[in-house]
Amino acid sequence: MPEEYIDHDAWNYEIPKLPKASAINLDQITGVLPFDGVRNPGFRSATSHRIWLTYKTPANDWQPKVGICESGAEAAVAYEAFLDEDLYDIRFQPFSVEYEFEGAPRSYNHDLLVTLVNGHRRLVFVRNGESLSKPKTWREIEKIAAATPANAADDMIVVCADDYSRQRRENLFRMQEMVQDVDSDADETVLHAARNLRTLWFMEDLFPHVALPQRRVYRACYRLIARKKLIANMDHVIHEKSRVQVAA
Repeated sequence: MPEEYIDHDAWNYEIPKLPKASAINLDQITGVLPFDGVRNPGFRSATSHRIWLTYKTPANDWQPKVGICESGAEAAVAYEAFLDEDLYDIRFQPFSVEYEFEGAPRSYNHDLLVTLVNGHRRLVFVRNGESLSKPKTWREIEKIAAATPANAADDMIVVCADDYSRQRRENLFRMQEMVQDVDSDADETVLHAARNLRTLWFMEDLFPHVALPQRRVYRACYRLIARKKLIANMDHVIHEKSRVQVAA
């Protein structure tokens, strides 16, 4: 009997080419505002992670809202924005622009629109380092910026996805979840202990000096790092053996 081979299992080492699939549309979720971007990026991809998330901002009276990200890096940028105490609102795929590049018409959907409490609006363009190393990419970014209406935002920044390691993304994801679990008493108690503990080196050094369950201390440390009251290496997954110190 001839030996049987399964495609992309025993001999074909290239990324499998999958048939196109339509974007996933979520049904209405009770108590959660729907995604309101001009384009739903939540379709199957063999090269990037599509991420669905819920988030809360003052603009929506802290009611959960659905966001969809086109890549893990884009989600990490959004999570970092959520941790900013000056954040008022964030929108995913807020609007599209039409422009011409190298003699051909093109369209582009902006990744994120961040609004601060002072009213400043910032568009965020996320792209990987390899793409940003090419002059062609920057020429296209200039075309996109020129095609964006002046009243759409106050400025636009370019963010390199390579700045967000897998570990940093994991930390930001956990911080976003933990800052929504408000525990001000634990945060103040842990920060007070950290400021007065001369032998502080690892996170676990705090556990014997705080009269709270270890789980509450651990989560408080995450929130304090998110608020930049404690400092830790964001490019290592943060845990009880992580080096931490009080911010100056």
